[in-house]
Amino acid sequence: MPVTLALWEAEAGGSPEGIALAYGSLLLMALLPIFFGALRSVRCARGKNASDMPETITSRDAARFPIIASCTLLGLYLFFKIFSQEYINLLLSMYFFVLGILALSHTISPFMNKFFPATFPNRQYQLLFTQGSGENKEEIINYEFDTKDLVCLGLSSIVGVWYLLRKHWIANNLFGLAFSLNGVELLHLNNVSTGCILLGGLFIYDVFWVFGTNVMVTVAKSFEAPIKLVFPQDLLEKGLEANNFAMLGLGDVVIPGIFIALLLRFDISLKKNTHTYFYTSFAAYIFGLGLTIFIMHIFKHAQPALLYLVPACIGFPVLVALAKGEVTEMFSYESSAEILPHTPRLTHFPTVSGSPASLADSMQQKLAGPRRRRPQNPSAIYEESNPKDPAAVTESKGTEASASKGLEKKEK
Repeated sequence: MPVTLALWEAEAGGSPEGIALAYGSLLLMALLPIFFGALRSVRCARGKNASDMPETITSRDAARFPIIASCTLLGLYLFFKIFSQEYINLLLSMYFFVLGILALSHTISPFMNKFFPATFPNRQYQLLFTQGSGENKEEIINYEFDTKDLVCLGLSSIVGVWYLLRKHWIANNLFGLAFSLNGVELLHLNNVSTGCILLGGLFIYDVFWVFGTNVMVTVAKSFEAPIKLVFPQDLLEKGLEANNFAMLGLGDVVIPGIFIALLLRFDISLKKNTHTYFYTSFAAYIFGLGLTIFIMHIFKHAQPALLYLVPACIGFPVLVALAKGEVTEMFSYESSAEILPHTPRLTHFPTVSGSPASLADSMQQKLAGPRRRRPQNPSAIYEESNPKDPAAVTESKGTEASASKGLEKKEK
């Protein structure tokens, strides 16, 4: 999925009330996945389900990300220029149809669990794909789910079919919000320095592709996929069939969101029962996105949102850390190094996937397995091969005694 990091309004604006409603709705839709995704990222880091384990972004990944995103964005731009836009969007629609259903199902699952009665027959399932056999067997997919997850998958499929047939902006936003929340929850920066590298690199990426070229705006407008949040400015005039949209790329939500989620985990690691850095960065995001909307409305031109979000989201928390004297703690914090009391620390992870119970069973089997003692010298081999032969034992002892006497005479 390309990283779209820009905010722009439609070519023909609606009424002042409709424009204000559109901008306010975009701001609210951006805040929801960041707030709830950050909270869920804490539970994800402490979770026991192997299928929900987060992906950790290292400094090397962060440095390469703007380059990979640029190549992807330029490749899509060339595809739209060379090939028919209809066929490309048809292929992409099918791809995002599947991804959107899975993302939306994962998003609504915790909320839907509250509505199931206690007597609901909930059965556990496991989807397992392996490659090879015997010792060379390798797990490709190992996903655990239950009946409640299947119900959520069915509800999400209804939204998926609606999006596939109508491309309605509400269905687009449901998928976009699900992608954003899952991104903030499951993508974890390992430390603040990595976050600064990622945000700094995408700051340059965003400014170049929005101000330097028309590539990003062209791709986002041609790309019929839920990679952006949209809201009609003419909703008050045309209702749900409105088509004059203001848009916000999902990258402007996910990229700052994973940095804000990191600061929430840092707050928790301080064990001070305060979320100072989380609320500071969250307020900084509101300020930065609000400034983006204001500048865009004044100049009537698409704006690279990270131009305003990056200085705010990094600068505000760093200023707070300077005031509290916690800059060293902030930049030395390692999210991936958090070891909870109930979690064993492993320096090497065995090639076993699935639930922690299965992992523990496999480790116990390895530890409880028979061990063969390796003989240390030739006499030990002889003793092990003939343990019940006393003559052989006496002869071996005599040979050893004579050999030791010979060595003593040599030394004298």
